Amino acid sequence: MRDITDIFGDWSESAIWSCLQGIMGEVYTNTLNDAAVAILGDFAFYAGRPSEELIRFKPESCEQDFIIMVPQNDAWAKLIEKCYGDKAKKVSRYAIKKEKDIFDVCKLEQAIFELPEGYELKLIEEHEYDLCQNNRWANDLVSQFKDYDTYKKLGLGVVVLKDGELVAGASSYSRYNEGIEIEIDTRKDHRRKGLAYACGAKLILECLKKGLYPSWDAQNMWSVALAEKLGYHFSHEYTAYEIIGY
Repeated sequence: MRDITDIFGDWSESAIWSCLQGIMGEVYTNTLNDAAVAILGDFAFYAGRPSEELIRFKPESCEQDFIIMVPQNDAWAKLIEKCYGDKAKKVSRYAIKKEKDIFDVCKLEQAIFELPEGYELKLIEEHEYDLCQNNRWANDLVSQFKDYDTYKKLGLGVVVLKDGELVAGASSYSRYNEGIEIEIDTRKDHRRKGLAYACGAKLILECLKKGLYPSWDAQNMWSVALAEKLGYHFSHEYTAYEIIGY
């Protein structure tokens, strides 16, 4: 039997690491054990020898009808298109380099200092966790942690409040041994005020304090620009498929 870790090879993706380390998500193999998929939240990463069995596989525990499939190569991509047809929306995502010791602590602290007047930055504790759960736009900040106790143990995040209302946040979408995968968002009516920049800076500093790496993957070029402003460097564009009716 081929080792599952070998199937994924040197794929530098924190969600895969979370699954392989048994912290979050699940890994499934095909009958021949020459292919594998790592599924965590809205994401599925396919590696090894392209397998229609795995592409069409949906875990019984998965109740959602939407997933983002990420192929290891073009052969996997073609198989996804074959299996899902019009249900598969081809999109571009943007990988950010995972580099240690690149962050300018003084610059990040200045970003927090420049938070606009009237806004408050807080670490996510139980009350803030509940706020994230109860605001649809912010749900992904905590959605992969089944309850606050789990989040307290594995998660890490910050929110921005205005008059007690949640208006922005940066948090761990997922966790692996060495770090977290960052999820960041701002309520539509409070965007373009530097809130994402401030809470992203705060979360990176909190990660550094705890010896965790704040991994970043960008959905769009706005996210790439924010990452670079915080000190990250762009790596490469890659293909994914958004599947509705999974």
